[in-house]
Formats: sequence, structure tokens, C-alpha cells
Amino acid sequence: MAKVELKQPIVEAIAEEIKDAQSVVLVDYRGLTVAQDTELRKQLREAGVVYKVYKNTMMKRAFEGTEFAGLEDCLEGPSAIAISKDDATAPARILCKFAKDAPALELKGGVVEGNVYDITGLTELSKIPSREELLSRLLGSMQSPITNFARVIKQIAEKDGEAAPAEAAAEETAEAPAETAEAPAAE
Repeated sequence: MAKVELKQPIVEAIAEEIKDAQSVVLVDYRGLTVAQDTELRKQLREAGVVYKVYKNTMMKRAFEGTEFAGLEDCLEGPSAIAISKDDATAPARILCKFAKDAPALELKGGVVEGNVYDITGLTELSKIPSREELLSRLLGSMQSPITNFARVIKQIAEKDGEAAPAEAAAEETAEAPAETAEAPAAE
């Protein structure tokens, strides 16, 4: 069996993982302790990000003819790949945050929604909140005017409820002398 035949299933597996991916980020993981690597993998897995180590030649072959071909220049030295199909900013966000506490982790580059980014670009992307966080902020901002409107309506209703008996009493007092004044005139 030739080496190419042995490598082909690995290249196909990588190609399948990056197919329909919203983002792919490459990192150099050298220098991470086992505990750090375990924690990083846990954080990525919880965010639905696939994180694996492949040979650079395998990744280059899998990237050929795809939007990820721009990452070939980043494939030098040991490389790990983080792939997200759901949240485009998750790999960059998690990896950049993790790299602050673990300087041994070095970002190499990435492709997010078809655009190739260097380390600086990935760092900027990492500042974008997750989709869930953005949706919750949107929902909160949409609910705020409705909540405020409901509060104002309630206050008006409560004010009118308190004001109504006072106004009715004032009207009765104002009407009573008018009736008595009119009554003697009718005679």
C-alpha cells in the first residue's frame, strides 16, 4: 500500500470537517502544559469547536481549492486547527482569551466567513461577543421600550384610579351649589 493511499482518508476527514465551516483558526500549541491543553480542549468543545492536530501536509492538501487555501502560509511548525460550523467568532474568541493566560499558545492565522485574517485580525475578531450574547443584548434592547411603555401605562392607570375619586368629589361639590342656586331661581 502506498503512502498516498494511507494519507488520503486523513485528508478527506479534514476536508469534511472544514466543509461548511464558518471559521478555521490555526495555532502553534508548542509549550502548553498537559493541563493547559486539556483546559483549552474543554473550552473549545463546550463552544462546539472541533480542535485537532494534523500534519501540515495533510491540511495543505485538504485546503487546496477551498476558501481556506489562504492559510497555507501559516502551516509551518506544529499546527493545531480549530473549526467552528456554528459560531464564526468562537475559535478566535476562545483561543485569544486563552493565549492571554498561556503565552505559549500562538495564533497563526485564520479564515472567518471566507476572509483570511492574520493574528491582528483574529485578535480584533475575538472581541466580538458570541451570537448568543448578541441575541440576548438585542432581545434586552427590544424588551426595554416595551417594559418602559408598560410601566408608564400602569402609572397612568394608577394615577387615574387615584385621581378619579378626587375629581368625582370635586365635581359633586361643584355641581351641588349650582343645583341649589338653580333650584330657587326656578320657583
